[in-house]
Amino acid sequence: MATLDVTLQEQATPTAQTGRNVNDFSIQVATVNGSGSQSANTVLLRSIFQMGVPVSGKNLFPSNIAGLPTWYTIRASKHGYIARKKEIDFLVAMNAETAQEDVMSLVPGAACVYDEPLNLKQLRQDVTFYPVPYDKLVGPVCPEAKLRRLVKNMIYVGVVDYLLGIELAESEKAVARQFATKKKAADLNMAAVRAGYDYAKATFTKHDSFFIERMNENAGKIIIDGNAAAALGCMFAGVTVVTWYPITPSTSLVESLIDYLKEYRIGSDGKATFAVVQAEDELAAIGMVMGAGWAGARAMTSTSGPGISLMGEFVGLGYYAEIPGVIFDIQRVGPSTGLPTRTMQGDILSCAFLSHGDTKHILLLPNSVTECYTMAMEAFELAEQFQTPVFVLSDLDLGMNSWMAQPFEYPEQPVGRGKVLGADELQRLGGFARYKDVDGDGIPYRTLPGTAHPAAAYFTRGSGHNEKGQYSERPDDYVRNVDRLARKFDTARKFVPAPVKEISHSSEIGVIAYGTSHWAMTEAHDQLEKEYGIKVDYLRLRAYPFNQDVHDFVKNHNRIYVVEQNRDGQMRELLKLDLPPEQIAKLRRVLHYNGLPIDARSVTNEIVSQEGK
Repeated sequence: MATLDVTLQEQATPTAQTGRNVNDFSIQVATVNGSGSQSANTVLLRSIFQMGVPVSGKNLFPSNIAGLPTWYTIRASKHGYIARKKEIDFLVAMNAETAQEDVMSLVPGAACVYDEPLNLKQLRQDVTFYPVPYDKLVGPVCPEAKLRRLVKNMIYVGVVDYLLGIELAESEKAVARQFATKKKAADLNMAAVRAGYDYAKATFTKHDSFFIERMNENAGKIIIDGNAAAALGCMFAGVTVVTWYPITPSTSLVESLIDYLKEYRIGSDGKATFAVVQAEDELAAIGMVMGAGWAGARAMTSTSGPGISLMGEFVGLGYYAEIPGVIFDIQRVGPSTGLPTRTMQGDILSCAFLSHGDTKHILLLPNSVTECYTMAMEAFELAEQFQTPVFVLSDLDLGMNSWMAQPFEYPEQPVGRGKVLGADELQRLGGFARYKDVDGDGIPYRTLPGTAHPAAAYFTRGSGHNEKGQYSERPDDYVRNVDRLARKFDTARKFVPAPVKEISHSSEIGVIAYGTSHWAMTEAHDQLEKEYGIKVDYLRLRAYPFNQDVHDFVKNHNRIYVVEQNRDGQMRELLKLDLPPEQIAKLRRVLHYNGLPIDARSVTNEIVSQEGK
């Protein structure tokens, strides 16, 4: 290869490219699980972010032991698109097992940096290849042989920096941040980055079209994952009891929360003002939440689909006995063990109706790390206001991957405990009926155990009861009670987060999406309009039960596409149960359920196909 002595910014347009692709492409790093690539990929992502380019990172990792293939995809988008891009433009091939398949999946005109012994350049003529002798380069940088396998990944960071024009100083800052408490490790890894950069500069003539150039789109923004954001929200919500059983992809939510609580929720006497219990299983975890919620604590658990399946009986108790509690469901692919490290929106129906008998639960549907934070706080408020379990439905993509956000706002609203009667109020009233609808909204008044008044409750029950909480199997008592619970659920329509009309063209075509499907949908909207002349209106759901805005949106359009990440169109089914019969026929499905985060092109293609274009 010819030696290049000028910087990338000084190069003329390469002969093999059709033009410069600046800040609008995807990078995929293909390695093996357990090889230490996570730090290198984080440094690469953050370096681009620090250059002001909108960016998102998605980790596709195996659920089994170390040594299996893993892929990390970084999308840079000057337009601000942060959904997964279906096509891969720039590949770093480090895994011999998948290298050929990875190369063959590239789009024409792509580029590939690869480990030289893999000899990939003979596979395709329409891809630019850059072979790198990693083993040769890592030796002088890392004298300790046992560390070379880990440090080697930082060499590809330097190579990519040079080829794409990422400023080396930004990688240095990212490395320092990644190894903030380990200066020796930071120096070692930065030396590897420089070795890769210097090798690429001395060796390669750039023939691909991909460049990163500084923008100013990320000023003041942070990068955080949804689980950490939700953990912050729980802490600010005043959670006092956290019970859990570890399960991918929800584990990091409680792990992050534990760290925050230990740092910020220790009293002046040095004692914790919280309790965290790792239960023996998810059934025990939700049982503890119900017990703590009845006792007056703000209590929560975090789980995924298999845990939700186990929690049904206790959640039914919470619904019927009217006990507040918050359940975070970081959704993954099911059924059964399914694909535990892949993402899906597959628990919508199970959470909405969890338990036997007639139940309806409040669901919150965050689409961003910001909403993971704010909806965590809203969940506790709603749980106490309506005296019921509340579900926050995130997913693996949102929970475990890196997302940009503006810094979160410090909460200013005081904590609301709902209709709780104290001893003074009981004394004034002379007593109360625990399950009586006094205000016509379906929400009864409650007392906390230990309240110093003989009229205060000291037990609860999940069996039949009358308005006073007394045991009853009378048909009229049962009907009166469950009808009130349904009335309470209808009241919640006015208090849960309202849907957002994201895009409005007064089109005859409407689209409904929720959660992380939002990011693919906003990009698909632009593709539909620019490439096919199809204008659509778009409504993003943020909660269940649905309010009148959802009904009006459906009523005002001839066709409604419901975009979601599951096989059976679960949100569409939930909408069908809520809408008037004459509106149901308008609903169409746009489904994505292969376990990968949803991408815009798939949404666009499906809508175009159903529109007959």
